[in-house]
Amino acid sequence: MIRRFRSLPIRSRLALLVAAAVAFGVAAVSVTCWFIVRGKLYDEIDNNLQDQKQAQQYTLVQAVLNDCRKEPSNDNDFHGRFDDYAQVINSDGTVCVFGYSAGSVTVTDADKAVAKHPQFNKSAPRNGTDTKGNDVRVLAMPLVVTNFPNELPGTRVLYSDRAYVVAVPLKSTQATLNDLALVLLLVSGIGVVGAGAAGLAVARAGLRPVDKLTEAVEHVARTEDLSIRIPVEEDNEDEVARLSRSFNSMTSALASSRELQQQLIADAGHELRTPLTSLRTNIELLTRSEETGRPIPPADRKALLASVKAQMTELASLIGDLQELSRSDAGQQANTVPTVPLQDTVEAALRRARLRGPELTITADLQPWYVRAEPTALERAVVNLLDNAVKFSPEGEAVDVVLKDGELTVRDRGPGIPPEELPHVFDRFWRSPSARALPGSGLGLSIVARTVQQAGGEVSLRPAAGGGTVVSVRLPGAPTPPPDMALDQE
Repeated sequence: MIRRFRSLPIRSRLALLVAAAVAFGVAAVSVTCWFIVRGKLYDEIDNNLQDQKQAQQYTLVQAVLNDCRKEPSNDNDFHGRFDDYAQVINSDGTVCVFGYSAGSVTVTDADKAVAKHPQFNKSAPRNGTDTKGNDVRVLAMPLVVTNFPNELPGTRVLYSDRAYVVAVPLKSTQATLNDLALVLLLVSGIGVVGAGAAGLAVARAGLRPVDKLTEAVEHVARTEDLSIRIPVEEDNEDEVARLSRSFNSMTSALASSRELQQQLIADAGHELRTPLTSLRTNIELLTRSEETGRPIPPADRKALLASVKAQMTELASLIGDLQELSRSDAGQQANTVPTVPLQDTVEAALRRARLRGPELTITADLQPWYVRAEPTALERAVVNLLDNAVKFSPEGEAVDVVLKDGELTVRDRGPGIPPEELPHVFDRFWRSPSARALPGSGLGLSIVARTVQQAGGEVSLRPAAGGGTVVSVRLPGAPTPPPDMALDQE
């Protein structure tokens, strides 16, 4: 049953749940209402029965006892004049019915107990039947008479071994309760059906955005079209609106990622084509010289081999840069990123930079700073910064490296970058026209920017006073290591 319910569409489930909830509420209210009305009606009947506790006339009671009848009189003066029941019972259960009574009430042991000991027994109203099987409300009470012979007027005398029993028919009360039950049943049915219809309508209206979202997801899965967007009202903050905004953000991010990937593939193909073409040409020349038996002059052969080696080195560097960039695109979980001493990373990069530029003076002023970043990527980014400074600095000039308060600055004294080219320096495969003759893939600063952004920092490049360029990298962190890192070191 539960499995079948779970297999229903969400609209149907919502409609059924709403109908069930309303049905439960209406049923509880209807049953409570019916019992309250029933109690009120029975209280009114019981109050009417209690009002008949006054003493009876001696002459009337004596006449009933002298002419004790099991059923009421058939005289036209009495027959049918009253709907109530009145009778006297003896302790042995003998019944004497008043002439105006509507019938005779069936006697129970409780009624006999009241008749046998009237001074000690008190009876509460009860449901009973008359001798014809009709339902009645019965009250048995001690028989008290007035105007008893030889007694003062107004004296009340209690009969022993007898009780006075009165009753009223329940036919009209039961008919009223049955009509009320029918009305409540009809109202409950209408309410449940209406609640189910309203729940279905509300579910359809509420899930309409979900339908649009489903259609959009199916469209993306079918066509791989990431340009689709779901319209959302700006002031709408419900769950469906948040889900729609998340979907729009996701498709935008996926579209941007796909565009970047396509651009990366196109740019990489373009950049790889040049060294591969040159490499193939040089190898073909060497191969042809061997096949034709016409050796290339030693100087030319040496130059060709040097060119092949340089092109292979350039190709390997480009492939390494592409791998590094792809790892940066993949990112890393925040809770797995270690804490890295930035000053140690810069020191390691400085050692490599001094080997590549022995003709330069590289100064360093490094203060402790600890950041959360991927160590290899961070070192590669710092190495790229220093490589750029070494590559563009004239021989004999100085490169200044400063790490202070979480900001790393690298200042060279090269030709600098024109202002119109500054917005493009961090783009992939972008190379300044004046630097295209120099070795490089155009991915170095792009790797720097991506690594710094993933670490939560900022990178900027600006012309330096007096010539050259200043690159600033600011990373969030602290001058002291966190407690967990200090414990690991111990």
